[in-house]
Amino acid sequence: MTTERQPLIAGNWKMYKTQGEARALAREIRQGLNPGARAEVMVAPPYTALAAVAGELAGSPIRLSAQDTFWEGQGAYTGAISPVMLLDAGCHYVIVGHSERRQHFGDTNRDINRKLLAALVAGLVPILCIGETIEERQAEKTLKVVAEQLRDGLAGLPGEARERLVIAYEPVWAIGTGLTATPEQAQEVHAFIRSLLREFLGAAAETTRVLYGGSVTPDNALSLLSQGDIDGALVGGASLKSDSFLKIIAAAG
Repeated sequence: MTTERQPLIAGNWKMYKTQGEARALAREIRQGLNPGARAEVMVAPPYTALAAVAGELAGSPIRLSAQDTFWEGQGAYTGAISPVMLLDAGCHYVIVGHSERRQHFGDTNRDINRKLLAALVAGLVPILCIGETIEERQAEKTLKVVAEQLRDGLAGLPGEARERLVIAYEPVWAIGTGLTATPEQAQEVHAFIRSLLREFLGAAAETTRVLYGGSVTPDNALSLLSQGDIDGALVGGASLKSDSFLKIIAAAG
């Protein structure tokens, strides 16, 4: 990555960790973080643990994120959590469009766009996830799928919000499977995403961070993060243990 873009290492804890477990993990990460670490660090606990983790991270540089949001600020939407509520809980970031939301909960590109815009209005920084399935990759549709998801996800983006975005490329076939795109494969798609961002965002494309998310581990982190257009990692399983997550943070410099 270029020196102008600070790496972001983001831990997505998914549906793991009770409040006590989440607090303990956050404490271990906070205590183990090298004060001179180059990377910005973020963790995304489940909703029920946001307040606990916010308290544990108070006064530290580690950012708090939610894993998803709804697009309304309030209303009769049983079970939904609004961006305003997330901001109130101490969140700085929110993930939208994660492949598991698309796959298991039916989130469409339109839904994800509404969530992204609502997050921006509330003052959160959205992390927009895009990526192809194994069937789409085998059919050589990777770039088509990524372009469509990115274009639809950023539809209607206000001009003043162009510098308040993070993109995460997550090849669905490499999530939780043990498979990982090679650094070269990942860089190819990241470079393509950067070219699209230049079209959509103008000059802001050069400072927009594009993370890689797909079975990132301490073993492959350095080779992935050494690529010119990979600006960090969205880490799943390896973020659930402080030792492996801290090693990935260290790999970012």
